Amino acid sequence: MTAPRRSGVPAALTLVGAAGLAAFAYGSLVERTRWTLREVTVPVLPAGAEPLRVLHVSDLHMAPWQREKQEWVRSLAALQPDLVVDTGDNLGHARGLEGIRRAFEPFAGIPGVFVNGSNDYFGPTLKNPFRYFAGPSRVGGPRAARLDIDALHAFFDELGWIDLDNAAAAMELRGTHLEFFGVDDAHKGYDRLDLITAAIDELREGDPWGDDSWSDDDDTPDRPTVTIGVTHAPYRRVLGSFVNHGAQLILAGHTHGGQVRVPGYGALVTNCDIPRSQARGLSLWGHGLHTAYLNVSAGLGTAITAPVRFACPPEATLLTLVPAP
Repeated sequence: MTAPRRSGVPAALTLVGAAGLAAFAYGSLVERTRWTLREVTVPVLPAGAEPLRVLHVSDLHMAPWQREKQEWVRSLAALQPDLVVDTGDNLGHARGLEGIRRAFEPFAGIPGVFVNGSNDYFGPTLKNPFRYFAGPSRVGGPRAARLDIDALHAFFDELGWIDLDNAAAAMELRGTHLEFFGVDDAHKGYDRLDLITAAIDELREGDPWGDDSWSDDDDTPDRPTVTIGVTHAPYRRVLGSFVNHGAQLILAGHTHGGQVRVPGYGALVTNCDIPRSQARGLSLWGHGLHTAYLNVSAGLGTAITAPVRFACPPEATLLTLVPAP
């Protein structure tokens, strides 16, 4: 009598389960704290301008006990950046500001700009990760704790950083005039794109050089100028508006680079409407007849309720701005 043939299905399921557990363990225990500095060169400066080093940080989701992350961020001050751009989601816990203070203390006196992310307003809540495949997540709600965003802003003010939430600002760095505009968190719908034009106009009205970047006497520029847009969440409506307003470089975060990526495929989700292929890194964003460089940071943290990354290590970005060809 022939013995019944055993099915290989249980063995295959066991292997799949073991591989899943191993991937989760690696993503949670190893890759989530594999801090990475990504360095890119962006040709946006006028001819003859000195290079500028811009440190882009985002999505720290800081909790007070995350000392290793705090120390790594502190170490970035040794890069001696000319400018720091913080694209939000700094807080990840009701006492997250304790860790943010520790991380950013060495940057006092270094020029900086920042915008809010949704998690600077609301603490983390448990979510079903599969719901991200249905569209952007919901933030806040009755279970979410309100975080002390005013205290966060007060600390950034101590550092000398400029708040770009639905606002515009300007500064001079190494002989280049930088104009910035930004929006409050677009993921929660706090962005006020209708205010950007007025903010830019007000900025230039108070500028002795005025809105005219060309001399009346000859055909040479009066001063080198670069325009930078800053947002937490890179929604298409925001990116298109920024390009329309003359941004040459746009900096954003929010996506976590997908947080979980499949090698050879990339991000599975972006938590907004940006294409998956642009969920991390430097790319070009075109709108109408104009194009800007877009840098989306994969961020330095995760929500404490979803502590895993895979094929997407936490990162900060050092952008070296150089003259365009």
